[in-house]
Amino acid sequence: MTKIAVLGNGRVGGSLARTLTGAGHEVTVADRSPGSAAGAARTAQIVINATPGAGSSERLVALREELRGKILVDVSNATVDGPDGLPAGLLHPGSSLAEHLQAALTDTSVVKTLNTMLYTVMTAPAALTQPPTAFLSGEDPEAKQVVRGLLADLGWQQEWITDLGGIETARATEAAVLFVPHVIRSSGFAPFAISITR
Repeated sequence: MTKIAVLGNGRVGGSLARTLTGAGHEVTVADRSPGSAAGAARTAQIVINATPGAGSSERLVALREELRGKILVDVSNATVDGPDGLPAGLLHPGSSLAEHLQAALTDTSVVKTLNTMLYTVMTAPAALTQPPTAFLSGEDPEAKQVVRGLLADLGWQQEWITDLGGIETARATEAAVLFVPHVIRSSGFAPFAISITR
């Protein structure tokens, strides 16, 4: 059992929290208020950022002390949204939210994952017609190994997980969010994910 704090109580955070609780972890869900997030992060071993990416950096940097020595799993994408609310551009072109977080939170191990799929796939990858891919980006090999274990608890088989390397590789996976509006407009709001097939 691991103590996990999920920051964000929307569809993504709620789904992750329910599934991880069902897997036997002690999960606390925090809303966007600073007091709630600080309290949850302070007692957790692992913190999952499921807040909207556009404001994630500011929220998490404010929790620097609470996140010291912890693993921060970042599943969000920092985007500029279009008039329909769907991603129209990247907030950090040429970089990534994950890189900004790691640079600001030097005593925290940031691992980027689960940001290349519709939120329903995060906790039900086997529901798709072919295996999806979950990518890992981060500087700390031990932290990424811990996150592999969490992904397994969410239903991810190890062969569906690809470690891309350092935190700078999150630029590629965060850029994949630009597929999302086009896929949704083309095929509707149905579960999908990026998959590397060989």
